[in-house]
Amino acid sequence: MSTEPEAAAEETADAVGPGPGAPGTTDGPDAAHDGSAAAAHDGAETTTARDGAETAARSGAPSGPTGGTTAAPGDSAAEAGGGASVEEAGTGEATTDGTDTGTGTGTGTDAPDGDTAAGEKSEAEAELAAQRVERERIERRKAERQGPVDAGAKLSGTAADLLAAVRAVESGEKPAAPVFGAPEPARRPAPEPARQPRPAASAEPVAAPGGPAPETVQAVRTVLAEGGAPETLAPQTAALLGEGAEGALRADPWQLLRVTGVRPEQADGFARTLLGAECGPDDERRGRAVTVWLLEQAALAGHTALELPRLTETLARRGVPDPDAAVQSTLAEGEALAFQDALEEPGGRADSASRSTQDTGEEGSGDGEERPVRVLVGLERYALAEESLADGLARLVNSAPKQDGSAADWEQAAAAARGSAAELVRAVAGHGLVLHTGGEASLAEPAALLRTAHALGLRAWAAAHGMLGRDRFAALLDTSSEPSEPTSAEPARTGPAAVTLAGLLSGAEGPGRDAEGTLDLDLLVVLDAPQLDVESAALLAESLPDGARLVLAGDPAVLWSAGPGRVFADLLAARVCPQVASRRPDPGPLGELVSGIGIGELGQVEAPGKEVVIVPVREAGEAVHRTVQLVADSVPRAIGVPAEDTQVITPGHGGAAGTRALNAALKERLNPGPGRFGGFDPGDRVAYSPAPGRTLPGRVTKAEADGLHLACAGETVVVPRDRVEQSVRHGWALTAHQAVGGRWPAVVVVLPGDAAQSLSRPWVYTAFGRAARHLSVVHGVEQALPRAVAEVPAKPRTTRLPVLLAPQVPTDA
Repeated sequence: MSTEPEAAAEETADAVGPGPGAPGTTDGPDAAHDGSAAAAHDGAETTTARDGAETAARSGAPSGPTGGTTAAPGDSAAEAGGGASVEEAGTGEATTDGTDTGTGTGTGTDAPDGDTAAGEKSEAEAELAAQRVERERIERRKAERQGPVDAGAKLSGTAADLLAAVRAVESGEKPAAPVFGAPEPARRPAPEPARQPRPAASAEPVAAPGGPAPETVQAVRTVLAEGGAPETLAPQTAALLGEGAEGALRADPWQLLRVTGVRPEQADGFARTLLGAECGPDDERRGRAVTVWLLEQAALAGHTALELPRLTETLARRGVPDPDAAVQSTLAEGEALAFQDALEEPGGRADSASRSTQDTGEEGSGDGEERPVRVLVGLERYALAEESLADGLARLVNSAPKQDGSAADWEQAAAAARGSAAELVRAVAGHGLVLHTGGEASLAEPAALLRTAHALGLRAWAAAHGMLGRDRFAALLDTSSEPSEPTSAEPARTGPAAVTLAGLLSGAEGPGRDAEGTLDLDLLVVLDAPQLDVESAALLAESLPDGARLVLAGDPAVLWSAGPGRVFADLLAARVCPQVASRRPDPGPLGELVSGIGIGELGQVEAPGKEVVIVPVREAGEAVHRTVQLVADSVPRAIGVPAEDTQVITPGHGGAAGTRALNAALKERLNPGPGRFGGFDPGDRVAYSPAPGRTLPGRVTKAEADGLHLACAGETVVVPRDRVEQSVRHGWALTAHQAVGGRWPAVVVVLPGDAAQSLSRPWVYTAFGRAARHLSVVHGVEQALPRAVAEVPAKPRTTRLPVLLAPQVPTDA
C-alpha cells in the first residue's frame, strides 16, 4: 500500500448537534466532543426518516451519487407537528446494530426495537424471554439480602448523605431530610399520580404478546394530539405505560420522555401544552424524567453508571434548576440506584479499598485515613446485571473445574499443541475462566482447544456473535477435526459445534438446558468476546453450570459492544484469571496493515497482489461513484471477487456517502427494481436486525402475504410486514458496528470528507480487518486517517465490574 503525502485537511466543523447531555464518552468517535453528550458509538447519527436517496431506490427511481439529502452524523431531526419534534436520541449503530432511530412526524422508528409481531414466537422473543427469566433471578437474589451493606462509615458530606438516602430507600423509607445539603427554596410539588410499573428491563420496550389494546392506543393517541406530539408515538407509548397509559400520561406528561427518540425539549413542549400554567422547569416530575433520560443516554453510549458530579452538572445544563434534588427524587422513587466505589490508590489494590468500605465500613489501611471513593448513579437493570455478572464470574474463578480427563491427559494434549495453543490448553485444564486474545489467525487455537476437550470427553461448544462468525469458525472446526471411529455401541462423533450466542441463550441453538436450567455443557468458548455487553454476559455467566469452563476469546482492538459495558476489556484489566495472548500473526499485507493499526501505526505495506488499494477522492459524490465502480467492475475484474462477496463499510448511515446513499446507488447498479415490498425486491442484499445490537446480513428471496422472506447464512427468515421498515435495511453497505464479527473476501471502506471526526483507531482497525483477500479504501479524509489511528483510541466507559470483582477474587488470582 502506498499513500502519498497530502495537504492537511481543514478541520471539519463539529457535526454533532446538542447531544443528549450524558457525561462521559464512549469509544465511538462521533460521540459529543465536549464530554457532556452521551452520543452513540462510532458512526452514530441523528436523523429523521429514511432519506431521499433510499426512498428513490425503493420507488425504483434512478438515484445518483448524491440522490436525496441525508443528515450527516449528529444533524438535528426535522421538527414534528405541533412543535413536539421527535429525533433520534443517542441511538445509532452501536445501539441498534447500525440501524438508526428516526421517528420524524409519522414514520415511527427506523431502528429495530426488539419487538416481534404477534403470532409464532421468534428468535428475538425467545432471547428476550430468557433475559427476563435471568432478571427475575437477579431480583430474587437481591430481595434475599438481609440488609444494606455496612459501608461508608467514614464518608462525609454529599457522599455520606447520598449513601444514607440510598439505605433509606432500600429499607422502604424515604430520606427524612434533603440529601444534598441544606434545604433549597420550596419547589412546586408534583401531584402524586398512580405510578405505572416500569417495563421489564430489555434493550427496547417489549409489549405484551398481543400488543397494547386498541382502545388504550387510541386513548394515548388522543392525549398526544392534545399535547401537540406526533400521534405515531401512541403504540410505543401505550406499550411502555401499560393499561392506564392515558391517565399516567396526563398526570405526568414527562413520561413521554421514556419513549425512544423523544428529547427533553420535546417532552417539555408536550407538558406545557397539557399542563399550562402548572408546568415549570422546577417541577419534580421533570427533574426525575430528565435524570432517568440522561442515564438511559449514557447507557446507549456504553456506560453502566455515571459519576454523581457529572450527572448533576449535565442536569444543570439541561435546565434543571436543582440537580441535586432531582437526583434525590429519582433515588427516592426507586427509578435509579446510587453506589460508592473505592478508588485504587497508587501502590495499592482497589480490592482492599473496596472490601474496607463495602464489607466492614472501616478503612483497610488501619491508619485512620479515609479511602477515596466515587459516587455513581445508574439504572437498576444495568446495576443488577453487572452485580450478577461479577457473582457469576467469581464463581467460575473460585471453583475448581469439572475433572474430565486426568491431568496427564491434559498435559499430553498440551504437549501435542504448539506455542500459545499449548498455553491455552494448560490454562483451561486448571481454571474455570480463561481469556484468550488475538486476531483472525488466532481462531485456530480455540479450535484446537475444542477438539482436545472433545477428545477428552467434554461437551464442548463455541458461540460466536453472529451467523457469519459462527459459520466461519464451524468451517475451521470441520477442516481440522477428525471424526472418531464408530463402534457397535457408539456412533461416530462429529466433534464440537459452533452456534450463535443469541441462539445458545434462547435455546434455539446448542445443547439446550438441563433440569436445573443451566446449559448442558462442560466447556464453552465465546468468540468475539469484546461484543459482550453486561446484560448478555450476566445471562451467560448465570447459565453456566458449576464446574464448567468458560473461555472468552476475541480481539481487544476492535470496537466494543453495542450495549453498555466493556466486559472483555474490564476482565483483561482486572487480571482475575489466566490470560493467553496468541502469537499467531495475521498473514500477508492485510495482516501487516491491520496489526500496525492496532498499535497506532498506519504504515505502508507491500501489496504485490493488489491486496490493498487506495482510491483518493475529493468529495462525497465522487466517493459514491468510485465505490459503485469498485464493487460492480474493478474488484470482480482485477481481483476475481464477485460483487456479492464484496462488502462496503462506511462510518455512518447519513451523509452524502453514508450507508443509505451508498445502498441506493448500489441497488440501482446491481439489482434495480421498483421496491414493491417496503422498498425491497428479490435479490436485494439486506441487513436484518432481529434485536438491538445484532445484524444478520442476508438476501431477499421473495415477498408474500406473511412477510419478507430472507436468506441469512443459509437459514430462511420471514420478517412480518409490519416489522420490515423497523428491522430491515439494504445491506450492500454497512457500518463498522454492523460488520463486526463478519469477514468477506473483499471489502471497500468508504471514508468521505465529512467522516473525518467519526474516525478512531478501533473503527479503522475493525473496518480494515473485515477484509480477507482484498481491501480498497475510498479515501477522502486526507490526514485525518493517520491522525485517527495514531491519536484517537477507544474512549472510556464508566463501569463497575472491576470494583465488583475485586473483593470476590483471591489476591493471588
